[in-house]
Amino acid sequence: MFHVVLYQPEIPPNTGNIMRLCANTGVRLHLIEPLGFRLEDKELRRAGLDYREWVDVKTHASLEAFLESTKPLRLLAFTTRATRLYTETEYRENDALLFGPETRGLPQDLLDSLPDKHKLRLPLRPGNRSLNLSNTVAVAVYEAWRQQGFSGGK
Repeated sequence: MFHVVLYQPEIPPNTGNIMRLCANTGVRLHLIEPLGFRLEDKELRRAGLDYREWVDVKTHASLEAFLESTKPLRLLAFTTRATRLYTETEYRENDALLFGPETRGLPQDLLDSLPDKHKLRLPLRPGNRSLNLSNTVAVAVYEAWRQQGFSGGK
């Protein structure tokens, strides 16, 4: 099983879509505070439909609290500032896939604390800034799951 970690997410519908993705792929979802919304938010519920009951969602006061409680094998950060493509890594059971807030991405000091091989990006056409957060998470989760032979899926 993988972990999707949303660092200070801001937009409820994105998180709701990611909840639905995690429910359908068997991935655990972790939210790092502060959140830009309440978990009871109407837009979050609408985007997540009735999948909230099917996904394991945990909130953590900080990234350090997540790392201490979950002890992932590796922390893989997705950022447009990486040079390594998301397809150039071998995903492993218990990896944590880390994504930053929609308006600013992951903080540079956090990225600086990780080895370059743990910083991944999705390719974009020149001049484009980024993909929608829920789309980025979906691409990464499905690549990781594909490498595991879609274990547990049908």
